[in-house]
Amino acid sequence: MAGFHTKTFMKHDDYMTPKYAWEDIKQYIPKAKIWEAFYGDGKSGQYLTELGFDVIHEQRDFYDEPPEYDCLVSNPPFSDSKNIMKRLKELDKPFILIMPSSKINTSYMRENFKNKGLQIIIPRKRIHFTKLLDGKPVDKKSSCNFDCFYYCYKIDLPTDIIWLE
Repeated sequence: MAGFHTKTFMKHDDYMTPKYAWEDIKQYIPKAKIWEAFYGDGKSGQYLTELGFDVIHEQRDFYDEPPEYDCLVSNPPFSDSKNIMKRLKELDKPFILIMPSSKINTSYMRENFKNKGLQIIIPRKRIHFTKLLDGKPVDKKSSCNFDCFYYCYKIDLPTDIIWLE
């Protein structure tokens, strides 16, 4: 995840998305040029490509000039959510982000996306991310498994809240 190399991030923000998290919502991801903006271990972009999407997934800083893309699909570093949401509002392009369900209650979500058409996909169960420490997976007991939503903007879902079955 280029651009986030602080000690805190490396220790607490390095959780990789399992393939099933993208498989569960593949029908809602637009068939467009996807930017998986946060590199991590590189597997998320690989998974999206395997699911048939045209994906840009390279190590670059999210805050630099973005590549030419149509929709951002990613699991961002949660500790920088405030800045990420501000940047996404500035970019004003479609996105799907996996983030903790509690983020909906933050002032920065309200400031950036209240009455802007934010939609939510609720997973049927918790997503079990793979925790990396110093670039290596830690045991399953240490994996992250808190409640998350898929936050969607300009995706035109059929309803504002979708409960996955």
